[in-house]
Amino acid sequence: MREVGLTVRPASLADVASLVGLRLANAEAHLALDPDVYRLPQPEAVVRHFTAVLADEAGRGGVLVAEAHDGRVVGMIEVLSQPDPPEHQILRPEPSAQVHTVVLPDARGLGVGAALLEAAERWATDRGITYLSAGIHHRNVGAVRFYRRHGYTDAGFSLGRHLGVR
Repeated sequence: MREVGLTVRPASLADVASLVGLRLANAEAHLALDPDVYRLPQPEAVVRHFTAVLADEAGRGGVLVAEAHDGRVVGMIEVLSQPDPPEHQILRPEPSAQVHTVVLPDARGLGVGAALLEAAERWATDRGITYLSAGIHHRNVGAVRFYRRHGYTDAGFSLGRHLGVR
């Protein structure tokens, strides 16, 4: 079900403060999931990031926002184009991007995330991107459930090992 009056649109530089708020709120929620994996970024670094992405005329990434009927930005999705694998690797090149979705807690369950993901898929398709991925830490069961509900499936494993003392 979509929220009445919800508008999904490309973010602009005027949205940077809202984007920073969304990123920091998302970081707080992720810290509660696993403080050994996640961190709270410095607000200034988040401002620099979104300012650079929104000013990128080459269009390597995009940010869309969901605006409620009252004008409040209640969600965002960031689409970050991924580079092709180098020629020496065995993976076939495929135009791809990674998506990062954030919806404020009080706007969840209203179709905001679905509307953002649908708009991001159109945005990506319009730019020739044929594969989207969502990097989710295994402990974020809500995010896994959301993306699976929208057709995203396991795409392999990422194995790792910490070396030495952290």
